[in-house]
Amino acid sequence: MKQRWLIFILLGLMVGLFFAFDLQHFFSLETLKASHDDLQQAYQAEPFIIIGIYSAVYIVMAALSLPGATVMTLAGGAIFGLWIGVPVVLLSATIGATLAFWVARYVLRNTVQRRFGERLTIINNGLKRDGAFYLFSLRLVPAFPFFLINLLMGLTAIHSATFFWASLFGMLAGTTVYVNAGTQLAAISSIADILSPALIGSFILLAAFPWIARWGIGIVKTRRLYARWPKPARFDRNLVVIGAGAAGLVTSYIAAATRAKVTLIENNRMGGDCLNYGCVPSKALIHTANFIKQAQNSKSLGIADTSIGYDFADVMARVHRVVKTVEPHDSIERYTKLGVDVLQGNARITSPWSVEVNGQTITTRAIVIATGARPAVPKIPGLEAVRYYTSDTIWSLTERPERLIVLGGGPIGCEMAQAFARLGCQVTQVERGDLMMREDADAITLVKAALQADGVRMLTQAEAMRCEVDADTQRLIVRHKNGKEEVLVFDALLCAVGRVPRTEGFGLEELGIQISSRHTVETNAWLQTIYPNIYACGDVAGPYQFTHTAAHQAWYASVNALFGDLKRFKVDYSVIPWTTFTDPEIARVGLSESEANARNIAYEVTRFNLDDLDRAIADEAAHGFVKVLTVPGKDRILGVTIASAHASDLLAEFVLAMKHGLGLNKILGTIHTYPTWSEANKYAAGEWKRAHAPHLILQLIEKYHTKRRG
Repeated sequence: MKQRWLIFILLGLMVGLFFAFDLQHFFSLETLKASHDDLQQAYQAEPFIIIGIYSAVYIVMAALSLPGATVMTLAGGAIFGLWIGVPVVLLSATIGATLAFWVARYVLRNTVQRRFGERLTIINNGLKRDGAFYLFSLRLVPAFPFFLINLLMGLTAIHSATFFWASLFGMLAGTTVYVNAGTQLAAISSIADILSPALIGSFILLAAFPWIARWGIGIVKTRRLYARWPKPARFDRNLVVIGAGAAGLVTSYIAAATRAKVTLIENNRMGGDCLNYGCVPSKALIHTANFIKQAQNSKSLGIADTSIGYDFADVMARVHRVVKTVEPHDSIERYTKLGVDVLQGNARITSPWSVEVNGQTITTRAIVIATGARPAVPKIPGLEAVRYYTSDTIWSLTERPERLIVLGGGPIGCEMAQAFARLGCQVTQVERGDLMMREDADAITLVKAALQADGVRMLTQAEAMRCEVDADTQRLIVRHKNGKEEVLVFDALLCAVGRVPRTEGFGLEELGIQISSRHTVETNAWLQTIYPNIYACGDVAGPYQFTHTAAHQAWYASVNALFGDLKRFKVDYSVIPWTTFTDPEIARVGLSESEANARNIAYEVTRFNLDDLDRAIADEAAHGFVKVLTVPGKDRILGVTIASAHASDLLAEFVLAMKHGLGLNKILGTIHTYPTWSEANKYAAGEWKRAHAPHLILQLIEKYHTKRRG
């Protein structure tokens, strides 16, 4: 940091001396014209020395972003002529620009990225993808300030080599014009004589050419892609949606609501994973498990004695009853009434405009792939020989497993480990890394303590090596970080190591639709695949595997598929909340501390501990915290982590605030009912305000009050 400041001060001193000694007058058009003959004579006498001196001066001026680049370029033509002047000027300008680029990157980039990193993410991603095009286009238009482009590019993530070559070729046209003008120096009375409106327009058109060409190439590629598929003269549907999970249901609902003719195809159960195997059944089980825990802690509520007996089969029957109760919301009958044509069967895309199901071919203007994801099953030798379950099949249990092993330390693994432990199972949780690795250490510590209190044995940094079965005994052998192996005996094993997008069997391979390294369908910012009329959303598209993000993406997929010819919308991932439903719950939106540090984003932390919240004390749940990350010195929210009971509900206020640009001052100025859990948000805002109190003003107010007392 000290070195950066020294360089910054040194550069400032050099620039200051340049202006203090009025050196800029040497780089004026008048001075150049007056000394033209002398410079030409010197060049003819010592050509290599003059070229070297000229290049060195140009490089230093460009590196220090000093004014005079235009006159120096004219001088190149006036002294060296066109054919020597162009390469000398072009190379000198590019080297100087690159030095200025490096200076900005070394001195300023880290500071700018730390302070504005979140806002610069989109720009950095765009430059990473299209940096050469952006820079090349800017360099083609001399109207854009030369020095400003150098400095701004240095603050981005564009590679140095890309900057150098894009600048070199981008400045060729403009440099040639200016150098050629320099060869006619006597005819120039001002810089304006060089750039006529027509010439500027030509440069702008030239700058737009790469983008026009790229757009044209894209059209040609798309037409070639479609060429082998016969396009129907008429279509049966406006939209066909494959998959009736959260993404598919919302997509088809929007299509029907806008009076489009839409078909929804599902090969299994309506409602997808969330209704049948995920969100709904897991929360039903967690509710029962939490009730048992509360009963066990009844003494803290002043109840001397409670005894609870339960039948595991009845608990699981309740889970299925809850699913059945919710089912009508996602049923065929409901969606048929809404105007959706619902078909059950295996869908296969046979062309960009046709889908085959149950031997029937449906032609359609657009297709949305919303096939969801399935549980990942790890490749563990001997796994097929033992009694293992996934998050899809665990709901088939009717007898409580006395000894349960949970593989995986993510949200599903932690939720199920705690729930089954509270139901009386001996639970061992095995995770090759650490638990809930996307969360901050303070939140993870709370969850670990809660799991340990519930009797869960956590084996982190441990890898499942193989399964063995001997008569009625099932064993999992794990290897710890130190290399030692341990034998774990179990009655049931739950694989909760993640989910894999469903991309096989739908015809994607035959169409050449690309699958990413994360096994998701490749889409652009509008959720389009390589075929502009075929979209993907939800778990199969990523990057998040949440029901609410699937529904969020569904709006964009549906609207873009139906109305994309009129207006397209890029998916907005700027504010994505999620919750792990352990006890305490861990709810988060935006940046965590670990993410901010990894991305060099500057932040302040404000924390309110819930042991100070009246309602939490009354509910015997006064543990946890609300943690808010803000821009240094400002109340703009970068991210929030809440670890507590009801954290998922408390988070909503912060999600609203971040989405609509409301800061902590607005939350502090909002009335919250007393006594409620939501007051924690206001108190967190109050902690921020207290830390940013205007001390000077308060001192003046104190003197005012003192004076009034006489």
